[in-house]
Order: sequence, then C-alpha cells, then structure tokens
Amino acid sequence: MHRSRLTLDPDFRVGAVDRRLFGSFVEHMGRSVYTGVFEEGHPAADEDGFRTDVLELTRELGVTTVRYPGGNFVSNYRWEDGVGPREQRPATLDLAWRSLEPNRFGLNEFMAWARKAGVEPMMAVNLGTRGTAEALDLLEYANHPSGTRLSELRRAHGAADPHDILLWCLGNEMDGPWQMGHKTAEEYGRVAAETARAMKRLDPRLSLVACGSSSDGMPTFGAWEATVLEHTYEHVDLISAHAYYEPLNGDVDSFLASGSGMETMIRSVVAAADHVGSKLRDKRRINVSFDEWNVWYQSRFGGEDSLDWQERPRLIEDVYDVTDAVVVGSLLMTLLRNADRVSVACQAQLANVIAPIMTEPGGPAWRQTIFHPFALTARHARGEVLRTEPSGPRTETERYGEVPLLWTTATHDAERGEVSLFAVNRDRDEPMLLETALRAFPGARLVEHLELADADPSAVNTAAEPERVRPRAARGARLADGVLSAELAPRSWNLLRLAYDTGTAA
Repeated sequence: MHRSRLTLDPDFRVGAVDRRLFGSFVEHMGRSVYTGVFEEGHPAADEDGFRTDVLELTRELGVTTVRYPGGNFVSNYRWEDGVGPREQRPATLDLAWRSLEPNRFGLNEFMAWARKAGVEPMMAVNLGTRGTAEALDLLEYANHPSGTRLSELRRAHGAADPHDILLWCLGNEMDGPWQMGHKTAEEYGRVAAETARAMKRLDPRLSLVACGSSSDGMPTFGAWEATVLEHTYEHVDLISAHAYYEPLNGDVDSFLASGSGMETMIRSVVAAADHVGSKLRDKRRINVSFDEWNVWYQSRFGGEDSLDWQERPRLIEDVYDVTDAVVVGSLLMTLLRNADRVSVACQAQLANVIAPIMTEPGGPAWRQTIFHPFALTARHARGEVLRTEPSGPRTETERYGEVPLLWTTATHDAERGEVSLFAVNRDRDEPMLLETALRAFPGARLVEHLELADADPSAVNTAAEPERVRPRAARGARLADGVLSAELAPRSWNLLRLAYDTGTAA
C-alpha cells in the first residue's frame, strides 16, 4: 500500500472559494438546449417549456453560473432571431455545428430559465461574424432599463425589467481556425478592446472576459494571451482558458494525472497575464476564467464536416465511467487549488452534450457518473481554500512527466467549523494510506468519508440503471491524536469531512 502525508492549517491559505468556480455551460449544440433544458410538451415541462426534472438536477448539482449561448455557436449568433413572439422567429443555419436552429429558446427564455435554476448568467457576444455595434445592441436590449428603442423592444417582448447580466465573454476561441470569423491575436485584440471599452461605457458594472487560447496545444498558446492582453488589459477583468481531457491512445495514467496538466496551463496563462501587467505598469491583476473544461472524447468525434443539417442532433453525447468521474473530480479540485487566480469556471456542458445530466426526449433525466464529484464539491467546498503539500510517492507519465500519485485540496469554513479534504488516488491498482495532521484543528471530529470508486472502472450510469455508480461511505477512516488516517481505494475520488467547535482552531 502507498503512503502519503500532509498537514492542514488554517493559516496556509490559497484564497477564498469563489462560488463562480461551480459554473456550467448551455450552448445551442446538439441536445443541450432542445430536449435538454427545454422541451415543450414533455411530461415534466413547466409553463415555459423548461424540463423541471433537469431544473431539479441543476440545483442538486450546485451550479452557480451558466455560460450562454456558446461556444462555437456564438460566432455566428444573431441574438435578434431568438427574441419576440416564437411563431415569428426564423429558423436559421448554425454554421458551427451544421445544425438547424429553430430559435424557440433565446435570450429571454434563457434568463427565465436561469432565474428558476437560481444561477448567474454569463453571456457571450459574437465577435466572429459581428462586432462592437451588435454587442452594444445586445447589451442595451438586455440591461438598459427603458426609454430606448432596444430596451422598449425587450419590454414589448414581455421582459419588463432589465436582465442585469454582469458577466460577459468577448467572443469565443477566436484563435481557432474552425471559428466563424477566426482572427489573429492582433485582429482580435483590437476589436475586443474596442468592444470592451464601449460596453463598459454603456454599463460600467460589467465584468468582461477576453478570449485566451482555445487550448494549450495551440501553436500560439502563450503568445496569443500576451498579444491580446497588450490590447485589452485596461479594459477587461479576466482572460479565458479552455481544456478538455481524454485517455489518448489508451494512456490512462496520463489521463488520471490531467489535473497536473490543467494546473500547468493555469500557471502559464497567469504568467502571461502578469508579464503584460508588469510591462504596462498596471497594478490591476487579470485572473482566469476557465470557462470550458471537462472530459471529452474528442478522438471519437468526426469533426464538424461529418455532420448533416438537422435539428437537435445527438451530438457528442459521451457516456462517462468511473475513471472519467475521478478525473472530473480532480479537475474541479485543481480549479480550487488555484482559487487565488481562477475566478470563474464553467464545466462544458450541462445537459446531454459531454454533460453530467442526460435526458431522453419525452423520457427520464439521470445523473452521469461525473455528476457526483461536482455536486459534492459544490456543496462542501466553502470558505477558504487551504494549501496542501502532501509528501508521498510519485509516478512518471507520458504526457505530464513525473506527477504525485496523490492529488489533494482542502477548504476551511471558519464560521461553520467545517473542513473538507478532497483527495484522489491516481494509482490504478494500489490503495493509498493518507495520514493528515490536524494539530491546528484541536477537537476536530470526522463527519464522513465518501468515495467514488468501483471494482469495475468502466461502470456507467444509464437510463435503465441510473444509480449504478454513486458515492458511497468508505470504512476504516479514523482520527486519533490529531492525525486523520484514511485508506484511499485505487483510482478513487474522496471527500473527507471534518467538524470542530468554532473557536477551537489555532
């Protein structure tokens, strides 16, 4: 059995847990919207056509922020087509995913859905085929109270009050040649700066996200961020990062170490941003919006050219197993580990398309395996993120080099007297004994040890067997003489919850 040790101390803090880290993503792609969050005529649909079973699962998942309407979709998006009376809205072509868009769900429907789900909207503007003027039109329609052509148009469409959307993305993945309106870093930086300046003139409350690289595998990664921020630094608040992970060529060991790759990417983006800030002598700090992340088996996708023109196709509906869930849990832990510089994060996507929630048209909705580590982390990661520096065995991976077999983070809620320790054993075969020193938390007691693991790492949840994989109470953990000892199963994601009487921590 492997053995690792670490110490938890409330004085060793990374930063506050920003609730925006538990974001998700709804794009007009595949069945994410239609027969996902929205399905008119479904037995569980409410008066607005929203699936109440999906709404309930969204609340259970703990989602706080939802990015909309894309993604690649936004770079050909005409927001005007999705407002007003539904019977008067045109059907249009979505060039991103070669799909037919009925436009029965648009901005006002999304905002109504967001209010029911209890989530903050994160809106994206089209800087691919459109530009500054169209972004300002959308912002005026969405946020201006009344008295102008577009604000009165919104009111005529039934939204009397402004939507007050405060978090906006300035386009999407504009470095990608697959993007409608793909631009160089210089081209994008100039239009993003112009748009940001104008949008903040209209509504100074906004937080704006400039497009970073679409992945750290892009040949311009790093240079793109630096160039874009040289144009936009004084006008934006965040720079985006996107990353997807899968076991390439069957390399499960590297896949289980994906959190290490994500952490390296975060630090690279931060380094580029800080370099520009120093160069410009700007004391503001640009943080990261990791607004697309997940496990995605891209090697199974034939690409956009393989798609035919149809409405709500079954597109990229990956079915996730136990190993995928362990990796997703470790990725969310990585975002927390970097909470001092990552302020927003969105798992892509919420329903059906590489999603924690699956649905059948006219049928049930259920939780995929990846639902569980997200929901438990969103529920119990509160207060401050604590720095964890475990000592223990390391292993060599093909993709990320040498990495620790144990991946950890922890949070401390001083008001409630709660500590949550999240731990992943990356070894596929061997268990690990984790010993955690708690001398700074006298009187701490173990509340529970939950683990997500299975003797069959390929086990999945389905409509027929929706509870096949779920977190279970682990046995054997004990706390004695200020040391918490727990056995972590091979290839497992773990949550160990502690409580103490407030006022007793050092």
